[in-house]
Amino acid sequence: MTWNNNVEITDALVKEHGLSDDEYALCLKILGRTPTLTELGIFSVMWSEHCSYKSSKKHLKTLPTKAPWVIHGPGENAGVIDIGDNQAIIFKMESHNHPSYIEPYQGAATGVGGILRDVFTMGARPIANMNALRFGSPDHAKTKHLLSGVVEGIGGYGNCVGVPTVGGETNFHPSYDGNILVNAMNVGLADQDKIFLSAAAGIGNPVIYVGSKTGRDGIHGATMASAEFTEDTEEKRPTVQVGDPFTEKLLIEACLELMSTDMVVAIQDMGAAGLTSSSVEMASGGGVGFDFNLDMIPQREEGMTPYEMMLSESQERMLIVLKPGREAEAKAIFDKWDLDFAVIGKITETGNLTLRFKGEVVADIPTQPLADNSPEYDRPWVKTPARAFLKPEDVAAPADMKQALLKMIGSPDLCSRDWIWQQYDHQVMADTIQKPGGDAAVVRVHGTEKAVAISTDCTPRYCYADPVEGGKQAVVETWRNLTAVGATPLAITDCLNFGNPERPEIMGQFVGCIEGMKEACIILDYPVVSGNVSLYNETNGTGIHPTPAIGGVGLFTDSSKMVTIAPQKEGEVLILVGETKGHLGVSLYLDIMEGREEGAPPPVDLLLEKKNGDFVRAQINAENIAACHDISDGGLYVALAEMAMASEMGMAVTLDYENVPQHAFAFGEDQARYILSVPADKADAILSKAKAEGVVCANIGRVGGKDFEVNGMSSISVSELLTTHQGWMKDYMGLE
Repeated sequence: MTWNNNVEITDALVKEHGLSDDEYALCLKILGRTPTLTELGIFSVMWSEHCSYKSSKKHLKTLPTKAPWVIHGPGENAGVIDIGDNQAIIFKMESHNHPSYIEPYQGAATGVGGILRDVFTMGARPIANMNALRFGSPDHAKTKHLLSGVVEGIGGYGNCVGVPTVGGETNFHPSYDGNILVNAMNVGLADQDKIFLSAAAGIGNPVIYVGSKTGRDGIHGATMASAEFTEDTEEKRPTVQVGDPFTEKLLIEACLELMSTDMVVAIQDMGAAGLTSSSVEMASGGGVGFDFNLDMIPQREEGMTPYEMMLSESQERMLIVLKPGREAEAKAIFDKWDLDFAVIGKITETGNLTLRFKGEVVADIPTQPLADNSPEYDRPWVKTPARAFLKPEDVAAPADMKQALLKMIGSPDLCSRDWIWQQYDHQVMADTIQKPGGDAAVVRVHGTEKAVAISTDCTPRYCYADPVEGGKQAVVETWRNLTAVGATPLAITDCLNFGNPERPEIMGQFVGCIEGMKEACIILDYPVVSGNVSLYNETNGTGIHPTPAIGGVGLFTDSSKMVTIAPQKEGEVLILVGETKGHLGVSLYLDIMEGREEGAPPPVDLLLEKKNGDFVRAQINAENIAACHDISDGGLYVALAEMAMASEMGMAVTLDYENVPQHAFAFGEDQARYILSVPADKADAILSKAKAEGVVCANIGRVGGKDFEVNGMSSISVSELLTTHQGWMKDYMGLE
């Protein structure tokens, strides 16, 4: 649609822009007049769910965000934590769900590009990418196409820009048939005295546009991400942005070079809502105004209107406030990197965003109320009904335990993700010291003994069954993953993916998950420092499972103490940490073996999690442990099999099934559990230490041989485990 600024603002046009009657009334109150078309577009995107968090911010405010090591929490482009030696880790996770369903390659690629910009705009060099992906049933007609395109898009962008993709998660479930989730995370490294914020300052200072030219791609992308899908989804392709990783690489280098000088007052990437959100956030954050001449915007298409320029979400663009008189010096840097550089305006004391085009003022909006007076809703919500506890004896045992384990590890839920990881360059930059496939990725802090551990996780089936327990478990799972490699967990980012918040049962899922997350973050001293909310993830009234994806970051002061899930030598003793009660409610065993999703999820005892995790981490740091793996999806047998496959060594395991049915002991998903593989001469000391600290531990076997042997089950060769584990994805994608 071609817009001109003299269009009559009708009720239908307001509705088309996604504004309610009350919201439009507030626009009129702020302006004191009818908006121009460009102004209506600006209100529309800034007050979209995606940009304003109008349905979620009431509840987000309850999350814990502070700790002595938190430098900047939510409110900036990304969270910032202190890792010592004047160094900081800057990280965030964001969604690109709707674009990736419509155009999987570009949707996923630009999701990676956007999260990179959130991090390097604060002065950090990106050092690692992660992702959390969720697709529909493998049998759904679109799933293979979407999986292939998304993975290719993530790999294509990340590999070309030269930032390693070091891990993540990929799950399948029918609730995502009509609305996949693509959550991208980036972690960057910065000097604490070189962190850049977005608040503009300095009346008269020049405002600079840098990067790629502006086109018509991505217009109303933020608005599209704030509505559910219908049958016309395919027609929304024009709202999907197009990325160029090579330009992004140039932009990273140019911005970091500029930041190494003293020229920059403020800097912001043009993400969702493009030039609109970046300018409004910078101006309102600094309590100033911006006066722009839109004729100066670098454009790649003919005849672009103010509306299109302000709402375009073209990629690889940044907005910068410079110190006065430094324009030529800054331009030389961007010329060197072959990027556009344009002085498009200046800071004013009006407090307004004033836009001029062909000599006329086409918009003049107060930025403070536009940003700070955005709607905030207390949506009606209902608590998710509690489910009955499912007793182990109410779930049938398999006819053959060996075949059950093979079916589990060869299922879409638990099979190897090698096909995915092999498309990502996880070794570029040469600092990745734990590759994908373990409990957490680990990346060395370049030139030091320190390292950063990173994990993304969530168990949506738990969140659907009991949002509070599911919210706790999502946080706890990343904390366990970081602990299992030996890192000290420091903070999280989140990507909260839910259905339509206007439905009370969906809003109840959101409120419940937030409550569980809050409890876990407080007990574990593991604050939320950044994040993203993605709502309206549903098609024709059918919502996704609630999916509060968590990205956790932890620190090693001495990376040589890191462990993996792979036992190191034959003869090591296997120790089970934590108590096994055989919880099969909404377990993968129940789903895979019986096709049922019933019962309550496993309860999360946060104090027990902390006690067991702190014990395990202390033993790793004392160098008493050769390998460690936390027990999660699929339970104990699956975790043991994963350790055997990682080491390609067998195991002889003896378990006491006296009080729990064998299949429940094998596949139950009780929380707060780990498997340790320890040198034989250290096992007794670890068991004694655990007993003294009140940590439940048991010697369950030894590493060695070529077979996986557990009492009560026929032995399986490790090679058969590997063949089964690696088979499903290869067959599904048609690989030899």
